[in-house]
Amino acid sequence: MTRNYFGTDGMRGTANRDPITPEIVLRLAMAAGQRFRRGPHRHLVVIGKDTRLSGYLLEPALTSGFISMGMDVVLVGPMPTPAIGMLTTSLRADLGVMISASHNPYQDNGIKLFGPDGFKLSDAEEMAIERLMDNGPFDLADPAKLGRARRLDDAAGRYIEAVKRTFPAQLRLDGLKIVVDCAHGAAYKTAPAVLFELGAEVIPVAVDPDGTNINRDCGATATRTMCEQVVAHGADLGIALDGDADRVIIADEHGHAVDGDQVMAIIASSWAKADKLRGNLVATVMSNLGLERHLQAQGIGLTRTAVGDRYVVEAMRRDGCNLGGEQSGHVILSDYATTGDGLVAALQVLAVLVASDKPMSGLGRVFEPVPQLLKNVRYDGGAPLTASAVQAAIADGEARLGASGRLVIRPSGTEPVIRVMAEGDDPDLVTAVVDDICQVIGESA
Repeated sequence: MTRNYFGTDGMRGTANRDPITPEIVLRLAMAAGQRFRRGPHRHLVVIGKDTRLSGYLLEPALTSGFISMGMDVVLVGPMPTPAIGMLTTSLRADLGVMISASHNPYQDNGIKLFGPDGFKLSDAEEMAIERLMDNGPFDLADPAKLGRARRLDDAAGRYIEAVKRTFPAQLRLDGLKIVVDCAHGAAYKTAPAVLFELGAEVIPVAVDPDGTNINRDCGATATRTMCEQVVAHGADLGIALDGDADRVIIADEHGHAVDGDQVMAIIASSWAKADKLRGNLVATVMSNLGLERHLQAQGIGLTRTAVGDRYVVEAMRRDGCNLGGEQSGHVILSDYATTGDGLVAALQVLAVLVASDKPMSGLGRVFEPVPQLLKNVRYDGGAPLTASAVQAAIADGEARLGASGRLVIRPSGTEPVIRVMAEGDDPDLVTAVVDDICQVIGESA
């Protein structure tokens, strides 16, 4: 299945460069509008964005495209990605659109599409939209039936209240001092507000977006800032979100980071004891083997998927599971959200913390991770993984790791790199296997 525009999480690339240009994004809106313009009712699209400068470029292009197809547009401004899924269903919209490149630097941007059910579109829907983008024809609306655009002024308040409702009603955050690093991104207003309204003393960090500082030395992909601020302020814990707030990394009171695997383990154990966990925990091939062993010891199954929170959600929906996510911090709690929501996941950990009366350091390392190493090899074109020398190196690595280890090698869905990950009980062997494979890929690229 060849993709011209979409990757593992919508469209993404350098802003104002193919495919993230006004022209292509306009055609995307026209194609998506035509695809989801179903039935005689007045059609509606919700458009949100993060804080990147290029959001001002892409938002009007999308708006024009949808209006040309006779669809009304509701603009909500900077909002977390999960809020767009929530608002799409709340407003009974036909489509939701998030303008964001998530954890990438400000130079990049992207488009994520949500269906009327609030879930990200399937591969099949994205491919159908791609075909329309390239081939048309577009059934443009008559002049009298063009759409209209308006802003939803209380969007942030609606999302804040929805998030607060996910926290147990009998609990509060009184007495907790929490650092929240918003990555100068989409949650720079909503995340501190939620924590404050639930009773916490909030230390907001990276809440001054200027269009170019999103994710820069802050947030869930640069947790040093959060960890240092936790120690500096004597906080009980830290919460770091990424640029569109669909992922979270937590820090304990000593400034030690707690990744997505540990967060999922905390929630899974708590929900299993409360008989709230449905089915297996769903994670990707990148989640640590230590998580799998920990779950097995508790009688909890693990289902692995391809990398990408969309594939986690698809498996959860298929199997009736209500908890899944990625080591990187995407945590999907389908009882509360249709996609990863970093703040909602953090609140579930905080609920366990408050109820346990333990410090975060006594809660955050639920299992001992198996030594794991991930390296990226950049390539300029072609298909380096198909080279015979690379295939031989991969087979050799799998044999060396044996049954007590794992090897995952895949092309990134968002940038031109091959990701090489290995894990096993022997850290020296893991390092050697990864280095050997990376070398061969580099020579073949």
